[in-house]
Amino acid sequence: MRKVKLFLHTSLDGFVAGTNGEMEWINVDGGIFDFTGKLTDNADTYLMGRATFQMMESYWPKACEQPNASRHDIEHSKWYNQVAKVVISNSMQGNNLPNTKIISGNLKEEITKLKQLDGKDIIIFGSPTAAHSLMKLDLIDEYGLFVNPILLGKGIPMFSDITQTLNLKLSGSKTFSSGVISLQYERQTMGKN
Repeated sequence: MRKVKLFLHTSLDGFVAGTNGEMEWINVDGGIFDFTGKLTDNADTYLMGRATFQMMESYWPKACEQPNASRHDIEHSKWYNQVAKVVISNSMQGNNLPNTKIISGNLKEEITKLKQLDGKDIIIFGSPTAAHSLMKLDLIDEYGLFVNPILLGKGIPMFSDITQTLNLKLSGSKTFSSGVISLQYERQTMGKN
């Protein structure tokens, strides 16, 4: 069965964005781009919420065509254009979006069906509202946190409405030159160490 892997940038005090969605505090560097490139190599489905999808669609489809495109922009743009996109949204409509499926109901059933298909990982970058919905339904198999060296004090929390205990096991960590620390945790079944 395929895994749903969530990756979020977070402040040290547990916020994924400012009160109004601000994200200018997020540190990224070449090491983080290389790291995320390896993650996308192992994923053939990109799961996201409506706001993230609209933000991604406004940049990534043609990012590789820009005259000053970085290696990361070129590689990520090519991946974005070929990856299957799944958007969680109750307000978004449209069947003419290339390589894109919209899920607006029966979230647990629809994501479970996706996980049962043959293929690589299902990956989520950001999308805190969609991530919160998936967390509440216990549909995330791995949590990846990019902990940024900043305290925001308030904002959109990394975790919200967790209704049950989730046992996690540290499966990897990495420190980047920007001061960001990546922590990867796998979902554990109760009773396992």
